[in-house]
Amino acid sequence: MEKYLGREKRRYPRLQANFVISYRIKHIPKDYDLSQTKNVSQGGLLLTTNKKFAPGTQLALTIKFPFVPQQIDVLGTVVDSKEIVKNIIYETRLFFADLNTRFFEELGVFIGKQLNK
Repeated sequence: MEKYLGREKRRYPRLQANFVISYRIKHIPKDYDLSQTKNVSQGGLLLTTNKKFAPGTQLALTIKFPFVPQQIDVLGTVVDSKEIVKNIIYETRLFFADLNTRFFEELGVFIGKQLNK
């Protein structure tokens, strides 16, 4: 994959990281799938999913980050979902819709430390 050399348009830096995540469509309470992130920022994340989601779909996420002892529950809104392997794997981009302010700051500190190693 070629590295993008243009001007950075993202508001927050992204960290290439694999965190365990479970997700479900917000209004379907008991239909969780398990996956992992591909990258994360204070604004959102990229994860692999087993189905394509329409932009605007709200996903309830439970994420386990290494820098906090508890799991984080957050709502994400799908920006894009792109097929990677036909009918099997999709890369789904989303932004955090309700990230707690304290956790937002902790996530920023963690990402900054990881990127500066």
